[in-house]
Amino acid sequence: MIRSERLTAILDLLAQTGRIDVEDLVTKLGISPATARRDLDSLASERLLSRTRGGAVAGSVSYDLPGRYNRDDHASQKHQIALAASELIPRGAVIGLCGGTTSTALAQVLSTRDDLAEPSNKPTLTVVTNAINIAAQLAVRPNFKIMVSGGIVNPRSYELVGPYTDIILQKVALDFAFIGVNGIDPVVGPTVTDEGEATVNSLMARRAADAYMLADSSKIGQRAFATMEGYHFRRLITDSGVTDEQVAAFAANDIEVLVAPEA
Repeated sequence: MIRSERLTAILDLLAQTGRIDVEDLVTKLGISPATARRDLDSLASERLLSRTRGGAVAGSVSYDLPGRYNRDDHASQKHQIALAASELIPRGAVIGLCGGTTSTALAQVLSTRDDLAEPSNKPTLTVVTNAINIAAQLAVRPNFKIMVSGGIVNPRSYELVGPYTDIILQKVALDFAFIGVNGIDPVVGPTVTDEGEATVNSLMARRAADAYMLADSSKIGQRAFATMEGYHFRRLITDSGVTDEQVAAFAANDIEVLVAPEA
């Protein structure tokens, strides 16, 4: 089992029980105690869990989120996508973050960036989001300026949707927007399961100088219910699971694919 698969498996086990011991990892994953400890330390450094004596517990950010956040079969890939997206964001930027597991992973990466935590008399990062879990996650960072759009909370995703959200977003200008999706097809484009979220995502992208779709490779070729009309996305950040044929299909439809490097 390669490292990325181990880390994903550890997060899966932790999502099931909320607590894991080194001995459990040795037995269930067939790894050495030293490897188990290194993996737990690595995940703890990324604040994806909290280390305990002899093991780890689920991090405080994820325990009360909907199930889609607590159990994610592609957590490692989404973390790599988040790292690649983070490299595009300079200190002082104004960014838009929609909801979803990959956007949440990006928020986590940004919250641990050393350059954004350095003392400053102005915001080192301004984040506009319609996801209340992302707002709560980043609000504790004193250098970050957080703006939450209005609207009605979708309890399945923690995203704010509706006409109040639209009104707020029409009054902002973003350097970058990062949009998570449930499916991405070279012809149909990005899709999500909720039409209200689709509308917000499209508007957020239109308010940005540059907009990026965030999707792990398992979502390529998939279609969800609602399309994002009104904006043609031209950039996709995904993981190394994307095939050459898929990259070519996106290129034929004027979509650039940025592949996040493996850890």
